Amino acid sequence: MTTLDSGRRLHLFDLDGTLIRGSAAAVEISRQLGLSREIQKLEQDFLLRGLTPDEFAVRAHELWAGLTEEQVTAAFEGAPWLTGIREVWAEIRAEGGHCAVISLSPDFFVERLLEWGADAAHGSRWPAVPFTEPIHRPGILNASAKVRIAGELCARFGVEPADCVAYGDSMSDAELFAIVPETVAVNADHHLAHLARHRYSGADLREAYALVRKSAA
Repeated sequence: MTTLDSGRRLHLFDLDGTLIRGSAAAVEISRQLGLSREIQKLEQDFLLRGLTPDEFAVRAHELWAGLTEEQVTAAFEGAPWLTGIREVWAEIRAEGGHCAVISLSPDFFVERLLEWGADAAHGSRWPAVPFTEPIHRPGILNASAKVRIAGELCARFGVEPADCVAYGDSMSDAELFAIVPETVAVNADHHLAHLARHRYSGADLREAYALVRKSAA
């Protein structure tokens, strides 16, 4: 059982498959463009065939050539978010903690969560919508980048990795789970579930957060 003061914690949240249940930013954006079949193939290439995050981004950028800000808004608002996200983040902050999102998805989607109460939101760096510039591959995040960004956030908020809680659903979160003692697998696949201290299956972030609160009691 951890003895960490819950008020000092930095909570690190994945986006795709974690805060968005059973879907991802790329899937929701593609749905708005009528490109669900095309993005499904890219997702399969990424998950099963070794497509790198930067190559995924380059191909998605080509698919989304006509993307508008209105479609991004519709994708964000229509995504199957877990319930209770704002409430959990408000409680974390009220107790003196911090909450941040680290995602491989485009920053123009991820950073919208700042309006929901996240202290920080980091996504892959994409050109502004509508696109007039190509993907800059070094700006696309990967699993290792999540660890680097977590370290930067620890420095920003004055905590150590031992003060963090990580929430994720897939192997892209495994490296982060390896350095954080308190971890929650949220609707996770079999690759990640066994690496987590807590496992949650459901649609309410408040229930997943309750597992962390209980362990700190």
